Amino acid sequence: MSANVSFSREVLKLDPAQTCAATEEWIRETVFHRLKRRGVVVAISGGVDSCTTAALCARAVGRNRVIGLFMPEKESPADCLRLGLLLANAIGIDSRTEDVTAVLEGAGCYERRDAAIRELIPEYGSGYRQKIVLSDMVAGAAYPIFSLVVESPDGEIQRRRLTAHAYLGILAAVNFKQRVRKMMEYYYADQLNYAVAGTPNLLEYDQGFFVKNGDGSADFKPIAHLYKTQVYQLAEYVGVPEEIRRRPPSTDTYSMEQSQEEFYFSLPFDKMDLCLWARDHGMPPEVLCAAGLTAAQALRAYRMIDSKRAATRYLHLPPLQMEQESSAAQDSGWRADRHRNNRIDQAAAEGSAFAGD
Repeated sequence: MSANVSFSREVLKLDPAQTCAATEEWIRETVFHRLKRRGVVVAISGGVDSCTTAALCARAVGRNRVIGLFMPEKESPADCLRLGLLLANAIGIDSRTEDVTAVLEGAGCYERRDAAIRELIPEYGSGYRQKIVLSDMVAGAAYPIFSLVVESPDGEIQRRRLTAHAYLGILAAVNFKQRVRKMMEYYYADQLNYAVAGTPNLLEYDQGFFVKNGDGSADFKPIAHLYKTQVYQLAEYVGVPEEIRRRPPSTDTYSMEQSQEEFYFSLPFDKMDLCLWARDHGMPPEVLCAAGLTAAQALRAYRMIDSKRAATRYLHLPPLQMEQESSAAQDSGWRADRHRNNRIDQAAAEGSAFAGD
């Protein structure tokens, strides 16, 4: 797209009815004909992405063919299960609750994470809470700095810059949460001959905000063509309750309250959406004054987008096999995938939802 094209927040406006109809048609074709499954399993966290995905699937294949799966664990926010049940009742789907705490304890998730935390804070133990935060890359940090924030039982807050060893140890342990949940989703999918719906939006999918073989795994991903801003537009149209739509996006990974912004994106999702759209449409950084950014901040946002794409490229790759395909063919496939994603966001931004290949 030419840099001369007018840019504003309006570029992310869509026609909800048209987008919904096209997405529902794609879901039906994908589930019943391409995958040849009888229905859909959706993990519902209480957030807008999973709730919108569940609502779209219920509209597409019938509410009696959708299972909503709630998988809390002992560190999940208190309102996750309540909001998930609110959604299931609103759209009339069946649901199952599987508390995955015991599985995570058996795998050593909490024990391994706490051992990594004690490399920095030796007294960390029972009653403590924690989260990981990222330096503000857009405000001016030259490179990403991850810090560990810990709250003691008496409310004292400590913040320590993470070493690479401690960071990787914590991340490897908490990734059990996403992988155990995905294992449970496929238990129900196998039992019922259903397909597993992934719930990432385009911003998360493009920027690698998912765990490989965890929440990144699915049989199909019905909202991966929609920016987060557009998911909210569609959520209202398909009847996701307002309380869910008002809830700030969170990670549901660490025991302290944590936003996606402070953990991964450095910007609120609405600004990140505009940055990603502008980057993919060849717009100069200066246009992002419409998002409240200076030219320098927008340029740093562009660099951050490119950096995350490069760093998380492997998350999108299928298992590699010797002699099956040359590295050149793999690179060609990656470029084709990026081209397809660009077509997806072009269609979404113009209000004509991408409806499959």
